[in-house]
Amino acid sequence: MNRTHADPSTRMGYLAWQVVHVMGTRLERALRSLDLTAAQHNALQHVVWTPGISAAEIARRTGFTPQSMGAAVNALVDRGLLVRREHPSNRRTVQLTITYSGAKLADRARKLVERLDTEALAVLAPAERAVIHSLLLRVLAELNPDALPPSDLRGADSGVA
Repeated sequence: MNRTHADPSTRMGYLAWQVVHVMGTRLERALRSLDLTAAQHNALQHVVWTPGISAAEIARRTGFTPQSMGAAVNALVDRGLLVRREHPSNRRTVQLTITYSGAKLADRARKLVERLDTEALAVLAPAERAVIHSLLLRVLAELNPDALPPSDLRGADSGVA
């Protein structure tokens, strides 16, 4: 048998999954210190970027199921971190806005995620980080363009892992 076929490290999907798994585990562990799950963290960050966004739209952008995102948003509303408001022209759509305490927590979480990213990518030179970032953006734009913020936000550091 050809070694290339037996060695999973030769497959991009395998490598990507391993990186995602390790980073996700680190993220979940770190977010626990803020009493947040990854879904809650993503909900907070998306409401900061796009005030009035719906939970369904956040689910589409992040890849969480609508049910998981709904539970995350419910928990954040119960904690007073997000507020639901009826859409002015579509009563079936509920818009989310962030509270002052929610914005403070979102900022703390963003800084925590930035630190995790810095630690994980410390093995790479700045030019290598830029290349990987650019390539990941291209792949993501092809596979799930909804996951990307509007183009005017892409230059900003997102803080979402």
